[in-house]
Amino acid sequence: MNSFVLLFVEYKLNKIKLLPKTALLKMQNWCAYQERSQNEARQKLYGSGLTNEEIEEVITQLISENFINEERFAIALTGGKFRIKNWGRNKIKQELKKHRISEYVINKALQSIDEEEYLKVINKVLIKKTRLTKQKDSQKQTYLVCNYAISRGFEADLVKEEYKKIIDQK
Repeated sequence: MNSFVLLFVEYKLNKIKLLPKTALLKMQNWCAYQERSQNEARQKLYGSGLTNEEIEEVITQLISENFINEERFAIALTGGKFRIKNWGRNKIKQELKKHRISEYVINKALQSIDEEEYLKVINKVLIKKTRLTKQKDSQKQTYLVCNYAISRGFEADLVKEEYKKIIDQK
């Protein structure tokens, strides 16, 4: 074995194990800083040297004290990804699934997006991409622009419908 692997193994063995109370305090501060999912908190706790039972106790305590709330997290993530990154529902849904959020909470979070605002964002994304696309062939341009919007997580039927409206306005 090389020396790096030995150092890594030695580090893992000598890593300081947190006490459950200390871990709880650290997690409370960490969760107070921004919304966190149970999955994120659990992943962070796995590196602290706690047993699975202790980890679950800390998570339960965080939930009971309202430091972790899946619904609040999902709505915050949805709003941020939609307003700041201009993601569509499909991409947001995939991100929420990565955090192991339940289907019920995902649907509730996606309903928090205003439909009118959603269509405006689709239009904004389509218009911006249309301006940036230097393709002269209209079919290729349509393909590139629509494909881009779909890759941003917007529904294909809505993208095609909104793109048709933009083209008809020209």
